[in-house]
Amino acid sequence: MFFALSFPTIDPVLIEIGPIVVRWYALAYLAGLLIGWRMMLRLADGSGGALTRTHVDDFLVWATFGVILGGRIGYALFYRPGFYLDNPLELLAVWQGGMSFHGGIAGVVVAALWFARRHDLAVLQFGDMIARVAPVGLFFGRIANFVNAELFGRVTDAPWGMVFPTGGPQPRHPSQLYEAALEGLALFIIINLLARNARVQARPGTLVGVFLIGYGVFRTAVEFVREPDAHLGLIAGPFTMGQVLSLPMILAGLAFVVYARRHVRS
Repeated sequence: MFFALSFPTIDPVLIEIGPIVVRWYALAYLAGLLIGWRMMLRLADGSGGALTRTHVDDFLVWATFGVILGGRIGYALFYRPGFYLDNPLELLAVWQGGMSFHGGIAGVVVAALWFARRHDLAVLQFGDMIARVAPVGLFFGRIANFVNAELFGRVTDAPWGMVFPTGGPQPRHPSQLYEAALEGLALFIIINLLARNARVQARPGTLVGVFLIGYGVFRTAVEFVREPDAHLGLIAGPFTMGQVLSLPMILAGLAFVVYARRHVRS
């Protein structure tokens, strides 16, 4: 018999007044965006005028659409293409859940590239600033997954195993918390410590590369103890969709780091 922790009783809905429903999941995304926005304002103040507060204010809107559209489209393409081809209007039902973190990251990348070119900003320097705050959103997103008791881990006999409401009677890894700690907290610390290094500052694009590598590696590691999506299972031998999608992120991150090392800013 496994020892197990009880899942805390948390209502996914914070407030419900008639047709108005406020969910913790939505607040997590909002918190990530607003805290990231405040951090970007501070980075803009120290950028020597290249990035202004007005730029940051405007980019908040672009980033919001990038996260939502990228996350939703990514989920449809990577995880349930058949369902959304048959029910395209369901793409609009974001309140029902179904967001891809890889898709959300891709959406922010597209938004950042478009925004930087539109406002004549140095793309790599702008990307490095975004990389410094992006783990904040990942942290809150994973906490929201935990509150919703979704995306839990595989069965375990570890003393911190937890019985989730929809995960059967056996204790499972709280993999959402692992990801919050690694993809969110640890990655945030790593990137922002590196940002203080003068050699890193002279190599724009390094932090973008570290973010992509760090997220890809941490996500790949946690996927080994996370329960595969029921409708997908393992798709490439012992690997999950999350691991398959993380591989190109790692490779892209390595490419950014190599490029940055070869193009030192004078």
